Amino acid sequence: MTDLIEIDGSALEGGGAILRVASALSAVTGKPIHIFNIRRVRKRPGLRMQHLEGLKAVAELCNGKLKGAKLDSTEIWFYPKKIQAKELSISILTAGSTGLIFQILKLPVSQAEGEVKINIKGGAVFGKFAPPLLSSKNILLPVLEKIGYRAEINILKHGFYPVGGSSVKITVRPCKEFKPLVLTERGEIESIEGISIASKYLEKAKVAERQAKTVKEILENSGFSPKIKTGYVDAKCPGSGIVLWAKTSLGCILGSDSIGERGKPSEKIGKEVAQDLLKTIASEATVDKHISDQVLIFLAMTKGKSIIVAPELTNHAKTNIWVIEKFLGKRFSTEEISGGVKISCSGS
Repeated sequence: MTDLIEIDGSALEGGGAILRVASALSAVTGKPIHIFNIRRVRKRPGLRMQHLEGLKAVAELCNGKLKGAKLDSTEIWFYPKKIQAKELSISILTAGSTGLIFQILKLPVSQAEGEVKINIKGGAVFGKFAPPLLSSKNILLPVLEKIGYRAEINILKHGFYPVGGSSVKITVRPCKEFKPLVLTERGEIESIEGISIASKYLEKAKVAERQAKTVKEILENSGFSPKIKTGYVDAKCPGSGIVLWAKTSLGCILGSDSIGERGKPSEKIGKEVAQDLLKTIASEATVDKHISDQVLIFLAMTKGKSIIVAPELTNHAKTNIWVIEKFLGKRFSTEEISGGVKISCSGS
């Protein structure tokens, strides 16, 4: 058997990203892993519900063996086998992030011989400290399409922090070889779109409209003409969120998002998301800071050299590079340039 890859889960960013990237690459490469000190630096160390269910789903996908996989566990062993095309059913009894479930599965499901369907019951579409699934749908997937990745995300029922209750179906088609992603120049901003949603509990307070109104005012003052859709959805608890994305003349997509919280005015949510997008636009980056770390695992698997420009090299990006290179060897180089950080990957 291949020697275990030992990974310290408290290294660098020290969060769930280490677990997600390591288990995904373990499944794809067939290399078994031992992760210890899982999320040790967090307020509540160990596996949370979304981490546990994501791990179990990866193991099911490749008929792998998991040891130590239980709530609050700070140590797991994973022995993968061959990835197979199948339908995965995942249940999240908390407000754990559906977006993070997709993050752990997004690469390995594409390596099956056929289509993989992911059904998620429960969890939050907008969760704290996690990518909203609407961001994955409207920003991440269009970026990944450039390298040949094909997937569809359908949100059947929305769920918000702190209760959850989502229902999501994701379909991913096989892609055994990815094209390089070369985004060295951003081009001009051609359009800005967005979605501002809230649960029907908040319709009387016009939360979705207020979030969108603040965004429009700020972006229009900066010379843009954003188109923001608003809507209300059935959900088990009050909640809201907003996702924005800017498209450029050279095919780049830059995103920003924010989640509603109790006691946080809708106007503040709109202000945060608008200002964050403007900051990214001002940086001349070709991908936003969140996408910059989410695509790294794919760049490492492409046939040829990829280059992207991020507004900054986040701790998540540094951590993901560190984990990826434990499996695949030296692949990445970074360079600070005017208006951002150039991230280059040699590919496979």
